[in-house]
Amino acid sequence: MNTRKRHRIISTLKACTWRVLASADTFLISFLLTGSAAIGASIASIEVLTKMVLYYWHERMWEKPKLNLFVMNFYKRIGSYIK
Repeated sequence: MNTRKRHRIISTLKACTWRVLASADTFLISFLLTGSAAIGASIASIEVLTKMVLYYWHERMWEKPKLNLFVMNFYKRIGSYIK
């Protein structure tokens, strides 16, 4: 398996496992705030798909060399002000 394909598979698996954890958290918070398991489940189910897609996209963007270079250059510029 080539490295690029492996990174895409890992990004997808990370997105899925994160969504399980994050959706359980969303359900619990929604349930505690509303007292309704149905409302908690509704809120958690809506955000499952949107957040999984956003997480995957975010993860893939960080794999782009241009983004990494931009972040490192930005960090170098502001690093001198922080010290």
